[in-house]
Amino acid sequence: MKPIKILLFGLLLPCFLFGHSVYHSVINKGVSVKIFYAEDDPAAYSQYEVFKPNDKIAFAKGRTDRNGVVSFLPDSAGEWKIKVIGESDHGYHGTEVNIKIDENMNMQDFGKAPVEKYQKILAGLGALFGLFGIMAIFRCKKRNV
Repeated sequence: MKPIKILLFGLLLPCFLFGHSVYHSVINKGVSVKIFYAEDDPAAYSQYEVFKPNDKIAFAKGRTDRNGVVSFLPDSAGEWKIKVIGESDHGYHGTEVNIKIDENMNMQDFGKAPVEKYQKILAGLGALFGLFGIMAIFRCKKRNV
């Protein structure tokens, strides 16, 4: 009886060993977004949440890598939303990125931050205010002399 138990144990042991394996595959697809405070200051290890189109429950949660990159693999078309909350030396900062994914699961378009949209307008207004400020200073000096 004992040799039969040993034989059964020997035959069934490999089944138990393979039951806890973890497999992987490498997929050459997906979306990656780099989040940063300044060009040379990535939002490293910042918390993020990724939301599917028209969904209130996060599709993915985590932290950016040390380069401030969020990566995910979309599984449906539509406008995806990434919310990132980063902590810098002077407090918490957040941003939201909207990415449009087409039917082939490729990125079609992405929303730019409001600062990027209006950067040229703001720079032009800043230059005009600066010039008028300099002119006002010279006018005041001429009146006081």
